[in-house]
Amino acid sequence: MPAATTQVVTERQTWDADVDRLGGHPLQLWGWGEVKASGPWAAHRLRVTRGEELVGAAQVLVRRLPAPFGRLAYVPRGPAVAGDGGEVDDALLERRATVLEAVASWCREHVGGVGVSFEPDWAAGTAPEVPGLVRASETVLVPTTVILDLRRSPEELLAAMDRSPRRDIRKAGRDGMDLRRVTAEADVRAVLDVYRETAQRAGFALHSDDYYLAVHRELGERSVLVAAYADDAPTCFSWCVQSGRTSFQLYGGSNEAGRRMRATPPVYWRTVEIAQEAGLERFDFNGLLNDGISAFKRSLASHDDELVGTLDVPFSWRYGLWVRALPRAKRVLRALRGGARRPGAS
Repeated sequence: MPAATTQVVTERQTWDADVDRLGGHPLQLWGWGEVKASGPWAAHRLRVTRGEELVGAAQVLVRRLPAPFGRLAYVPRGPAVAGDGGEVDDALLERRATVLEAVASWCREHVGGVGVSFEPDWAAGTAPEVPGLVRASETVLVPTTVILDLRRSPEELLAAMDRSPRRDIRKAGRDGMDLRRVTAEADVRAVLDVYRETAQRAGFALHSDDYYLAVHRELGERSVLVAAYADDAPTCFSWCVQSGRTSFQLYGGSNEAGRRMRATPPVYWRTVEIAQEAGLERFDFNGLLNDGISAFKRSLASHDDELVGTLDVPFSWRYGLWVRALPRAKRVLRALRGGARRPGAS
């Protein structure tokens, strides 16, 4: 078997085609890397091959850390590996190990610093054993989530919901609730007003409007923003991003009018319908915490889903210092920002 080779990809269309071909996560798309690169991160796209075979790919985000840590490499919901989505057998585990080792090796040589953190889109218990790999206790993305199987019929998905959201969805259909896919930038700005009201009520911090507008621009057609309207103004929204296999909810919120309308279930359901219409296989509601929105997400399915969490490959003694400093650093950042962000809002 030929040795694995790692190549840097510099062309957006080629990269996104690889991500879709591998069944990769939306946070591995080129556009998401560009959004993060508008801030403190730099994005690198790595293609792992064996001969002519595409084995996997990883979008690596890199940022500088305070002294003495150097830099951190982070792979959000990646890598993507050939065969992901199929049976987890020895061959798939071997490919996953090959890609993890290849990406870690590239990061060690070209990034350095404390190490590289992977947060794969893999079910718990399906990570391969790789020398030097450490299972981290601190995560960026929440590993417990709700993932709908879009290969099931709409009727089956609705039947798995609690009675209350199912009733709200069906009532919205009967009453003709005004649900729109938002595409114009002016309309996105109006939706962000709803998000600010949501954040103020729930006590979590937001990015600047420019950040969310970058999501809208960089993800293009892969950005799916649906809002409920009353008197031609948005009242509730769900914002997702789609790859070839998965729709991932980034953000959601409602103002008081949306809450009175009970618009959240039909708005969320409409983004699920759009994903099904596009032929996707999975809809990920992106993280469960002990809060009201997580209870609502749980009401939309009859199960939770657990992903593997964070897998670190340390590069130096600085990794131990970083791990000990990280919980305190997060608390400081939350205090400065006025509260923790919702899952996926990073």
